Amino acid sequence: MSFSCSSRLSSMPLFALLIACLVGASMGGNFFQDFDITWGDQRAKILNGGQLLTLSLDKDSGSGFRSKNEYLFGRIDMQIKLVSGNSAGTVTTYYLSSQGPTHDEIDFEFLGNVTGEPYTLHTNVFSQGKGNKEQQFYLWFDPTKAFHTYSIVWNQQRIIFLVDNIPIRVFHNSESIGVPFPTKQPMRIYSSLWNADDWATRGGLVKTDWTQAPFTASYRNFKASACVSSPGSSCTSTSPNSLQDSTWQVQALDASGRNRLRWVQQKYMIYNYCTDLKRFPQGIPAECKRSRFL
Repeated sequence: MSFSCSSRLSSMPLFALLIACLVGASMGGNFFQDFDITWGDQRAKILNGGQLLTLSLDKDSGSGFRSKNEYLFGRIDMQIKLVSGNSAGTVTTYYLSSQGPTHDEIDFEFLGNVTGEPYTLHTNVFSQGKGNKEQQFYLWFDPTKAFHTYSIVWNQQRIIFLVDNIPIRVFHNSESIGVPFPTKQPMRIYSSLWNADDWATRGGLVKTDWTQAPFTASYRNFKASACVSSPGSSCTSTSPNSLQDSTWQVQALDASGRNRLRWVQQKYMIYNYCTDLKRFPQGIPAECKRSRFL
């Protein structure tokens, strides 16, 4: 069975979408099979038979990779261990994106800091080329000491950002009130490690200490439970277990999830565009008027 993701998913009723997306992929990843190193020469390495990938940054260049597949809705999980020590000026990214001036994008960005100070986790959502929906957080653990799981759940109703399966942000589909939402453009997974010391740490006041280079971030245990868009714009089945891994299609927060989201946002959120009245003197964006805890 196959169908056109880009032309048919957006018009399907929820039950039909649920059935159709059962043909999506559910797979535990091998980096050789699932990703291409896209830049950085030998600074990006796939190790341990495809079970581990590392990105490095030095004064000459950073590095990056992208998925071979494109996805149209799904759940994406990746375990990442961030740059340790003095990571000020560095940015590690992990995101979904399509291409072109009206691209869609769902972002995790990890902004480094001096030794002993916390990373800033920056999130954003772009639809039809428009972003400006930033929320930023500190983490409740040291993300450089061990691997932690960073997840994106993307379905027709909402986007959920999770850290170790704890929701930190929900962005709802508010197309009914004129707010664009990514529903039509398949996206690849991208990740990179690069120098951004003109803005990344304290607005660019703290520069990268190149005596600490090379800086290295590590990745493992990639998993995608998703609709995979083939070159012919169809979703294809690659897993016999897709039925049991299909919960992302209607995933929302239950009472426990809402409590965890509230805990994170009350204790660890450091910026929310929805409360930045100086930035939006004519009034906050329409989607912000909905409770962020739903």
